[in-house]
Amino acid sequence: MSGRTRALSCPERTCVGCRDRAAKNDLLRIVAVEGVCVPDQRGTLPGRGAYLHPTRVCLDLAVRRRALSRAFRGPGALDTTALRRFVEQGEQAPP
Repeated sequence: MSGRTRALSCPERTCVGCRDRAAKNDLLRIVAVEGVCVPDQRGTLPGRGAYLHPTRVCLDLAVRRRALSRAFRGPGALDTTALRRFVEQGEQAPP
């Protein structure tokens, strides 16, 4: 044996809201579809994606800092009502 451990590597992404790095599985992928931010739970929607902690705090930070429009390289603000509804439903669900 060479003494190396076989640690599994987990891909990391940065939350656009709080700017903290976390495991890809802990974050929610978001895709912009025709000016609307859509949550991508399975990670299969086409297009550029951004990652966000599925909490209201990180979503508010991302909207306030205009991080979503910057991450998607789009002009102007994006509609986040569907994303906000998804995050609020996730926070209310029992563990």
